[in-house]
Amino acid sequence: MSNLIQIKNLQKNYETNKKIKVLNKLNFNFKNGKIYSLVGPSGSGKSTLLNLLSLIDKPSSGIIKFKNININYYNKSNNDEARGKKIGIIYQDKNLLPDFNALENVYLARLAIDNNLNKAIEDSKRIIKKLGLFHRIKHLPSELSGGEKQRIAIARALINSPEIILADEPTGNLDFKNAKEVFKILFKLRRKDRLIIFATHNRYFANKADCKLELFGGRIRFTNVRN
Repeated sequence: MSNLIQIKNLQKNYETNKKIKVLNKLNFNFKNGKIYSLVGPSGSGKSTLLNLLSLIDKPSSGIIKFKNININYYNKSNNDEARGKKIGIIYQDKNLLPDFNALENVYLARLAIDNNLNKAIEDSKRIIKKLGLFHRIKHLPSELSGGEKQRIAIARALINSPEIILADEPTGNLDFKNAKEVFKILFKLRRKDRLIIFATHNRYFANKADCKLELFGGRIRFTNVRN
């Protein structure tokens, strides 16, 4: 099983009145085919780490490698392209476009691959149907329940068949029943050539990952590994 992402001496600081170290020289290898959970108190750096791995943000120092290739944090166009084609991101607040319906929210992400609108619509309908929401494709986000919005957000994250899925508190605003449904979907997305990392405050869901990692005091440590 190969390393899909490697981080070496990864550090992220924020400058306010004083320097705050959020992540302090993290070292870890994330492997293909595995599901990782990130736990830790608020402010421990879970979202910060996911933002770095998604290439939305850049570290203060250190190295991120995808498939043994160093990421150039300053090559924004390449990183934006990699994010659009290879990384699926699921947010706690869904980040759906309020003026576009469910289908449009998904197929607009598909257009990052090419400008084939018909193919984008066809692929989006297929994946929304798999998630049980085909009857809601013309509804705006404001017309969907919290669980439905999160499933549309998952469809959007999956539309380009990403190698990496990153989820930041994907069920933080859902009740336990809906949260279980969302995580059931998330765990079914496991593939031998795919990496899934999710951050959560919920120990029940965190314990179901192959590997549970804890962020505390800017450091990372194993808390359990499943075989």
